[in-house]
Amino acid sequence: MIALAAPLLSARLSLTPETSLVGQLDGAWWPESRDLEAELPSLIDALEGRFGRITRVTVNPTRWPVVPHKVAVTGHTVHVGWFTEQDPDKMILLSYTVGRCDLLVIPPETEPAAAARLMTAAANPGSVLTAGALMTDEATDEAATGRRVRDARSGEDARETDGGPALPPLRHPVVGARMILLRGNPRR
Repeated sequence: MIALAAPLLSARLSLTPETSLVGQLDGAWWPESRDLEAELPSLIDALEGRFGRITRVTVNPTRWPVVPHKVAVTGHTVHVGWFTEQDPDKMILLSYTVGRCDLLVIPPETEPAAAARLMTAAANPGSVLTAGALMTDEATDEAATGRRVRDARSGEDARETDGGPALPPLRHPVVGARMILLRGNPRR
């Protein structure tokens, strides 16, 4: 399924397609709040099908007002740790089977269109962009992105009017990425 096919308001998790390309991130998560104890159980339930039993989670405490030591999830307890050295926009989840899952954490207050862009970018297989770089790009480059799209369109128009062959249309970079609906109320 194409990542943007899911409704933006209920899509809370985007994962890279299962591929041999390894990138900086395995996807993105857009929580409803900054309450880890309330948010982690549904995230972990959604991830365990692909990554196996999640046993530990690490975050940077600058983005979370309270970091509990343990969180009860379906059938077990997950240990939560914090490291100020960790990228504040990234969450690391550790499992017995796969090892590690790195997710961009999109702030709960993010506008849906910006969250959709970030979720798509974080689910791009083989991407070398870090969580912090994606957040910085989104914050500073929204206008530049619009300019790049307009420039690309005008370049295509120029090729077509100059008599040269038009380039094939660009393909979406994350075809195959999955959006996962998490239990709970859709974001309003």
